[in-house]
Amino acid sequence: MARKASLSGFPELLPEERVVENHVLDVLRHTFELHGFSSIETRSVETVEQLLQKGEIDKEVYAVSRLQEDGDSKKAEKLALHFDLTVPFARYVVENAGYLNFPFMRYQIQKSWRGERPQEGRAREFTQADIDVVGEGTLPFRYDVELALIVVDALSRLPLPEFRLRVNNRKLSEGFYRGIGLTDTAGVLRSIDKLEKIGPDAVAQLLKDELGATDEQAQAALDLASITAEDTSFADRVRSFGVQDDLLEEGLAELTEVIEQASKRAPGKVIADLSIARGLDYYTGTVYETVLLGHEQLGSICSGGRYESLASNGKKTYPGVGLSIGVTRLVARMLSQGLARPTRSVPSAVLVALTNDEAWSEAQDVADQLRDRGIACEVSASAAKFGKQIKYADRRGIPFVWFLGTDESGTTTHEVKDIRSGEQVAADPSTWTPAEEDLRPRVYGTEE
Repeated sequence: MARKASLSGFPELLPEERVVENHVLDVLRHTFELHGFSSIETRSVETVEQLLQKGEIDKEVYAVSRLQEDGDSKKAEKLALHFDLTVPFARYVVENAGYLNFPFMRYQIQKSWRGERPQEGRAREFTQADIDVVGEGTLPFRYDVELALIVVDALSRLPLPEFRLRVNNRKLSEGFYRGIGLTDTAGVLRSIDKLEKIGPDAVAQLLKDELGATDEQAQAALDLASITAEDTSFADRVRSFGVQDDLLEEGLAELTEVIEQASKRAPGKVIADLSIARGLDYYTGTVYETVLLGHEQLGSICSGGRYESLASNGKKTYPGVGLSIGVTRLVARMLSQGLARPTRSVPSAVLVALTNDEAWSEAQDVADQLRDRGIACEVSASAAKFGKQIKYADRRGIPFVWFLGTDESGTTTHEVKDIRSGEQVAADPSTWTPAEEDLRPRVYGTEE
């Protein structure tokens, strides 16, 4: 990932780097399916109108058109590549509602495209892994708790440093702002969302200049955002301000439920952090952001929240809650900081060596028997000296070399050599199997 790309913002991985990325993807798929989520994939393009209706900056959207237009092209809807998976998913739910069972639990792992300034963790072409639950008309709040626990489970299975899933509730924040007299609650949330980027003094000035907040109101909003806790003690700290509002109480109750359950099932992993705002307007309740400890400058590796009306057909609304893991951002940091390493860069566990060129067909027979039992292997292309074939296997990271020979009676013999230890033993191609950890490339954290 440290290599300079010939096309900025569109990363390409080396085989050993791709092993790490595939491991991340496999772990996420496995974990999501363990929790009962089904996989879907949506198209890569949406209409421009569909993509921009949620207020995203149109300068970041890549338009799609044919180089050679035909006569009807001016009448056709303008298309663009999707910049995330949430908007396409909302359309998918509305269009396929009659075929889905609600609550609909889906995960989706796909590429997205966004025209922003490339830097580590931010690419123009990137992979996301989204997980959402959507209801028809209503959706029980318990899913807000469950989604947090599922993501903690998934990230805990990866070779990552410690992380924290930071949770807030928009109802709590909006109710508090209303209670202190700030009526443009969406504007306050957008300002608070900039807290980590520009600092409290600059946010206070924004609140006063753009929203007409007094010094006391701005300080109260910052005081609320300073509250963090690993347990439900945050609720007493909020109530100590003496602010009264029904929406505030509703948000406090919901966030308390999330933290109460998370502290039991994932102690220390999920914390209440009342600075989390999430700038997108469609979030209506629980909001999440996730940081790697010691890598906070990378930003959130996983974020999301509750939305009540992102998906709607005009007659019905489909409320949901979901989180999105930035796979490309996560993998880029794992590779650049050496947080994970693969055992090898190729799938092959065995190289079948050639005694002479006439043995190639017999070597292929051995390879076929191994592959029939799920053992990835390759056959040497030429009958070079055994030392040269062993060096070839070593360069590729192949742990075993298979040798064919002939005994005094003319019967073919088989031996397999573990080139890491030097141990060489007789083997039967119809039964020999390497240890489980050698069957395929594996990924380890650098602390293992």
